[in-house]
Amino acid sequence: MKWQFYRRSRFPRAKGSGKSCFVPKSVTTLRSYTRLQFRSDLAAGVIVGVVALPLAIAFAIASGVTPDRGLYTAIIAGFLISALGGSRVQIGGPTGAFVVIVYGIVQKYGIDGLIVATIMAGIILVVLGVAKLGSAIKFIPHPVVVGFTSGIAVIIFSSQMRDFLGLRMGDLPVEFIPKWRAIASNLDSINPQAFGVALVALLIMVLWPRVSHRIPSPFVALIATTVAVRLLNIPVETIGTRFGAISATLPHLIVPHVSLEQVTALVAPAFTIALLAAVESLLSAVVADGMIGGRHRSNMELIAQGVANIVAPMFGGMPATGAIARTATNVKNGGRTPVAGMIHALTLLLITLFFGRWAGQIPLATLAAILVVVSYHMSEWRTFRSELTAPKSDVAVLLTTFSLTVIVDLTVAIEVGMVLAAFMFMRRMAEVTNVSIVTQELAEGNENDEDDDPNSVRRREVPPGVEVFEISGPFFFGAAEQFKDTLGQVAKKPKILIIRMRDVPAIDSTGLHALHELARRCKHDGTLLLLADVHAQPMFALVRSDMLAELGEENLFGNLDDALDRAREYLALPPVPHPPGAVPTVARETPNSELPKIA
Repeated sequence: MKWQFYRRSRFPRAKGSGKSCFVPKSVTTLRSYTRLQFRSDLAAGVIVGVVALPLAIAFAIASGVTPDRGLYTAIIAGFLISALGGSRVQIGGPTGAFVVIVYGIVQKYGIDGLIVATIMAGIILVVLGVAKLGSAIKFIPHPVVVGFTSGIAVIIFSSQMRDFLGLRMGDLPVEFIPKWRAIASNLDSINPQAFGVALVALLIMVLWPRVSHRIPSPFVALIATTVAVRLLNIPVETIGTRFGAISATLPHLIVPHVSLEQVTALVAPAFTIALLAAVESLLSAVVADGMIGGRHRSNMELIAQGVANIVAPMFGGMPATGAIARTATNVKNGGRTPVAGMIHALTLLLITLFFGRWAGQIPLATLAAILVVVSYHMSEWRTFRSELTAPKSDVAVLLTTFSLTVIVDLTVAIEVGMVLAAFMFMRRMAEVTNVSIVTQELAEGNENDEDDDPNSVRRREVPPGVEVFEISGPFFFGAAEQFKDTLGQVAKKPKILIIRMRDVPAIDSTGLHALHELARRCKHDGTLLLLADVHAQPMFALVRSDMLAELGEENLFGNLDDALDRAREYLALPPVPHPPGAVPTVARETPNSELPKIA
């Protein structure tokens, strides 16, 4: 029998897989840019810049670094992400997702360690983009994303309780449980004035959207409480009293000093930063696509994120990624091209240069209130609650990732969550895959007599001494053991063993190994092994391995009827005509198949 193999190189290429996926959206959109669109981008960019101001400062303080580092990140990384990115409307900068990991790095390795880890993360992101792995990020399980996002929200909320309540105490412990113990033991030192300022700021952020959506509520709360504290001389701690005045100058190049041991130790945090940046930026880009009806270039987006995270820390910045809330604000206010994102960065630069010295007057209680609101929205508690009704395996992944994020470490949480989700997936796929002894079922009368399947074994005459096994589902390592167990149920060694694979769309190396072991066992026992209904992917896998040479090309068939005739030939029996109504189950046996073939 002559086999037909498919030439892979002639399959249609995936859309967006060419050189265009490495062209920034700024280049594409500026080809048809208009003055009217510039006006919309200008207004949106200024508004987003105002929104980003308090958030950049608040995220920096929550991360354990000085406020100016948050501003430098929003300016430099924000500009580069918009200029080089693969999304039309993405706004980049520091986000809450990095607070936990950045705080831990700073506490353990200092600012120099943070700079090196961020640059390493940027390099990883560029490599991921160049390797066209942007689409692979979407395969991170949803329970893992929800688990660590909600966990980060809880940690951010916890870290703001000292400033929100105005507690007179030292730095909070890094660990979650000791942190709340320290807060509880110092509740008698609450500053009523600071607590009042935080409540007023919180109230403004809740109620202001009813007045106007044009002016962002965090900015209104920041201005109102700062002016009130200044005019009324309210005794609360401000940015200036804790960190000193914010430098109203351009950042300068920083050369970090770290040892080789520290660089090695920073590999795991760097991968965590890169993963968080990739996930959050691409999620933000997908949300933005839904709002504007566009389509982002995921690989170019990863490259832009990487470049931003390489350059920004060299000038005092911290990790950056696409920010969903600021991106949504940009879209809602008319931003439709990367120009809006670049204007947002320039707006922040002007504010820093001309009004930076006034930022020292901002009450820390106000920034704590802003981050409490951020943590509330970031928690996605409705999504978290709905995930609890998912299958038990998904709930286990969700709760494990959430608990490890809060109690242990974000890096450990992501690693364990991914591994646990992978194992749960394997188990689920193994349960989907079924291996059955068809001839035994026929002998026991288990096959449905009303079976209307034209390719059913019940409609065929199976010669004595022939056993037919059928595998249903992907044949991978999760199903290999089930395959071996089912084969072990055959009491007598058959003369001929047919493995039917019409419902096997794919096979991996472990499945090939199981077939290889079966082939060796059959050869030892004097049993002829035949494979029937072999699809394209398993066929390619067999050809590329040495399995085909051992099995023999003459023992592979595209349908069960040819395999049964081969069995009859081996048993010196006459062939039987194919039953009428048989339907091809393999693409290469379909008449006028659209898939190209070569001899």
